[in-house]
Amino acid sequence: MSRPDAALVATLRLARTEGVGPINFRRLLARFADPSIALAELPRLARAAGRDQPPRPPTVAMIETEIARLAALGGRFVCHDDPDYPPLLAELADAPPALAVLGDVGLLSAPAVAIVGARNASINGRRIAAAIAADLAAAGLVVVSGLARGIDTAAHEGALTTGHTIAAIAGGLDRPYPPENADLQARIATAGAVIAEAPLGTAPRERHFPRRNRLIAGLTAGTLVVEAAPRSGSLITARMAADAGRDIFAVPGSPLDPRHRGTNGLLRNGAILTETAADILAEFSPGHPPPPPARAVVSGPAPGSGDDPGAMRTVLGLLGTDPCSVDDLVAGCQLPLSTVMGVLADLELAGRLDMLPGGQIALLRPPIAGATPA
Repeated sequence: MSRPDAALVATLRLARTEGVGPINFRRLLARFADPSIALAELPRLARAAGRDQPPRPPTVAMIETEIARLAALGGRFVCHDDPDYPPLLAELADAPPALAVLGDVGLLSAPAVAIVGARNASINGRRIAAAIAADLAAAGLVVVSGLARGIDTAAHEGALTTGHTIAAIAGGLDRPYPPENADLQARIATAGAVIAEAPLGTAPRERHFPRRNRLIAGLTAGTLVVEAAPRSGSLITARMAADAGRDIFAVPGSPLDPRHRGTNGLLRNGAILTETAADILAEFSPGHPPPPPARAVVSGPAPGSGDDPGAMRTVLGLLGTDPCSVDDLVAGCQLPLSTVMGVLADLELAGRLDMLPGGQIALLRPPIAGATPA
């Protein structure tokens, strides 16, 4: 087998380096253009950001092994600069540098709607999700969901009866979750597509699901929530979709059922009331869903440009371990956006900042001396 493309290897090494999240990745490329050059500059940038030890990218051999393993599964990587990279997802400032894909890569750029909801869904909720998914797929839309129990499973199953579906998963493509949906994931990989941001072998953990949710929201022109408790992951997906300027749809339900409190809340806040697929299709021109917008360009400085000590002190004085939005931080510190973003990039590269989905940020808690990692 021939060695994989050097640019792909460099892209994955840079994207998988500690301290280089999706936002920093794009800023590094904006500054250095080539991921190989950015990798070579990381030690210098880390020192400038106050980090004692330089970040350690995965080795070339590790990445080449993963590429070969994914190919053996029948999959491939789609990178940020690939023509097949989903254009709607590329709009997000924290769009993943690369996606691992099993199945039809072309579906990633097709008009799509997300369907999400409760894992402990009611029988009626599952029936509604499956029926709407089947009708949307029959109308030519791709149905996107997260392969979870309940509403997600019903949506995938419904879409497969008439058309195509995409499953975005939280772990590696070789770690189906939940385990009972391994067969469903295999069927989707054959008749649709399965995507993951995490490396092969990654077991899904709680921290991975918000990133999975942003894939669902980012791939689609709108998100339908069928059943959701007030503090559920489905509402996080809906918020991410709304923040990206996408349509939000919700199925109403009884106020006596806690699974409907989240969806009824969305409706109070302006979501489009949805009883059938026709309510969603009515938002699109007949037979012609809106074309994906042009790819967004992330502006702002690359790491190393936020080295103003006064700006660093100001930003650190306002940040804590509880998440806040970048917009709130900029408003609070009254510094130019470019300066704040430069400081945040330096903090992330120094291993002191967590860039969370949805534009949220937080300082990382220092490890407790003598504690054993979980």
